[in-house]
Amino acid sequence: MLEFNVVILGGGFAGTMLAQRLVRKLPDGYRVGLLSKDNFITYSPLLPEVVGASILPGHVVAPIRQMAKGTHFYMVKVTDIDLDRREIHYLGDGPEVIHYEQLVLACGVAVNLTMVPGMAKHGLPLKTLGDALFLRNRVIVRLEQAELRTNPEARRGLTTFLVVGGGFSGVEVAGEITDFLKAAVRYYPRIDKQDCRVVLLHGCERILPELSASLSAFALRKMRKRGIEIRLNARVAKVEDQGVVLDSGERIYGGTVIGTIGMAPNPLIAELPIPKKRGRVETATDMSVPGHPGLWALGDCAAVTNAHDGQLSPPTAQFAIAHAKQLAHNLTRSIKGESTRPFSYRPKGQLSSIGHNKAVAEVYGVRFSGFVAWLMWRGFYLLKIPTLARKVRLYFEWNWEMLFPPDIVHLRFSRTRAAAESTKATQSDDRQLTLHLHW
Repeated sequence: MLEFNVVILGGGFAGTMLAQRLVRKLPDGYRVGLLSKDNFITYSPLLPEVVGASILPGHVVAPIRQMAKGTHFYMVKVTDIDLDRREIHYLGDGPEVIHYEQLVLACGVAVNLTMVPGMAKHGLPLKTLGDALFLRNRVIVRLEQAELRTNPEARRGLTTFLVVGGGFSGVEVAGEITDFLKAAVRYYPRIDKQDCRVVLLHGCERILPELSASLSAFALRKMRKRGIEIRLNARVAKVEDQGVVLDSGERIYGGTVIGTIGMAPNPLIAELPIPKKRGRVETATDMSVPGHPGLWALGDCAAVTNAHDGQLSPPTAQFAIAHAKQLAHNLTRSIKGESTRPFSYRPKGQLSSIGHNKAVAEVYGVRFSGFVAWLMWRGFYLLKIPTLARKVRLYFEWNWEMLFPPDIVHLRFSRTRAAAESTKATQSDDRQLTLHLHW
């Protein structure tokens, strides 16, 4: 049985950054274990750019082993957590067990596809790199399908993309798809630019509610000017194979529905007998879990109150990194028998790309919009992307994208197999990927 002084469960930004700092701060001889189902972290804010073929998929991920040197990393699937025995059960060659003294929950959250009826069956989420790659392929497949259709109405249906949710992810992916369609349609002579539609459906009065009203209004104007149809106070009641139905009863047809709403607790967190707030682990101000000595939580899965303003920390990468820095101090102080400190952080601001080299930003209370905000947006994420190698690659990729047309290659991830198996698998893959519609 493996034993560690500290086990971190979750290899996202919060868990990986915490591991980096603990290795440097803990006393000599202390062993830190980091468990994750993937051996890489995903920089989620850049996933929309993968969808729009603005950057390569490898630029939004970084290997955990390269980032968290000195940590004992294991790519495993955790099946159970026994808080009383301080044991973690996982699948290896068979059922295996890890014993710990201190446990940190950094599991993140899952996507709730049941929030809207039909979303799980017909909608496409945008949470992982696999989601982004599948959606990128779907956009290209729809263009290829539309090029074959002689019926103009059928072409317009196939090249209509419905984005559900007007937060950061929804706004950014709508802008990226719009830019991609405008650049790629020239290679499809039978498709007119007017055939391509991107419709953003938002259930509130304004998009980007995390930003000020003036920046939300600016983003709304610029996106509509680019041809993006934005429907406010439009709540989706049902997702169908040919579009969505609003709660008003209106039906909007489209070949692809993208869901950027709905978060659910991580299944491991949901099963633990610990206090929760809206599905997130409820912590004390120092990120310890009340009533469970040696248990801590941070990042998206934790409801951590920010002493700076008394509000719960939002589930963003910015706060996950801030959590990691503070918890590294608190864990070290706790092990040494010293008092811990409450989490307090003044957020730097929020930024969102809205497409066509424009963005909106609010940094330390100062508002920016347009091309200047877009440069700030790219500069900020370039600084935050992990590892120097990826920073350099991302910088050159962004500059390449500004000078040359987008990559419209459909990436088919199929293997060579025996003839009969290959034919059957190809047919299955085609059905899953193309999802032909009957217009």
